Amino acid sequence: MDESGVRSVTQSLDIVEIDTFALLEARYRGLGSLMAVASAGHEHGVSFGAIEPEELLGLPGIEELLGMYEIHLLADENRWDTIVVDLPASADALRMLQLPDTVAAYVERIWPLHARMVAGTGSDVRLTLVVAMIERVLAQIDSVRSLIVDSARTCATVVVTAEQLSVRDAERTLSAAALLGIGIDRVLVNKILPSLNSSSIGLVGAHPAVFWFERWRAAQLDVVAELRRRIGTVPIVEVEHAPGEPVGLGPLQEVADRLEPSSPERRAPGWGEQPSVVLESGGGLESVYAMRMLLPVVDSTTLGLGRVEDDLIVSADGRRRRITLASVLRRCVADSAELDGPFLVVRFRPNPDMWPL
Repeated sequence: MDESGVRSVTQSLDIVEIDTFALLEARYRGLGSLMAVASAGHEHGVSFGAIEPEELLGLPGIEELLGMYEIHLLADENRWDTIVVDLPASADALRMLQLPDTVAAYVERIWPLHARMVAGTGSDVRLTLVVAMIERVLAQIDSVRSLIVDSARTCATVVVTAEQLSVRDAERTLSAAALLGIGIDRVLVNKILPSLNSSSIGLVGAHPAVFWFERWRAAQLDVVAELRRRIGTVPIVEVEHAPGEPVGLGPLQEVADRLEPSSPERRAPGWGEQPSVVLESGGGLESVYAMRMLLPVVDSTTLGLGRVEDDLIVSADGRRRRITLASVLRRCVADSAELDGPFLVVRFRPNPDMWPL
């Protein structure tokens, strides 16, 4: 095992389990030491050294962000052809992937960049260190966010089971992924019952278990057909139920042999593409600009739009994304919005008070 915690399993397979608590503790202790030195001889009313690392664990998302940044560092080493990250269930995974945007927006709201710069250039050395540390954290968060939405490097595989509830869950997950700009390569439908061949049926005859088995398999195939109809833009791969839990390299290899390799090059067309802006018609104050954003499986009744200064807020299926507008759109007002097939199209017209003559 090397210093980064990577352990070699075979010649072409390494594994690593990231200890996010250890990362948090190590980073906090370094910051605490700096604060102690900078605070010597000064009374600021707050004792940073009195906070224990355990207390920081209560801050939502801290550990997950540190873990994602560690993955970013591993990816930048270019030691591996593919890095596979096993995420939790879809709802938790989406909250985790949205953390960089959430935390960056929160910091900017409670302590905007201009205020941090003023504070960081004052005479308080400790405050200067705090600002420097926050800027470093924000830079790390931005690097994580960039990796997540880089469709040339990152893609996601959604795993569901062949149940009716999975259809809606898959739609919500894919809708959120599209909203967040995450590339999707496929949906794996897990634990499909295998087809009974004639020899196996002959062994048991017309036993009730055979009819139960066939009805269950038929119901699963109906779910798969519904998934193909509802989310046709994404490849769907069926994975048969194994006779035993696939633990260990041998059984896992058998599962892998039945699957096509996953990579950004195989992602579903259009997924992971960021919003685009075009001049649709006119010129000057009569210009009409259109921003197009892929939302292929969105529930139109859940769509909502808002604007905060230079950002457009798009919400859908219980998720929200804050999109920084292109420079030309910052001098415009939103005029209309509509769903055009799989795209959300928002049209803008110049704001006369801000448009150059």
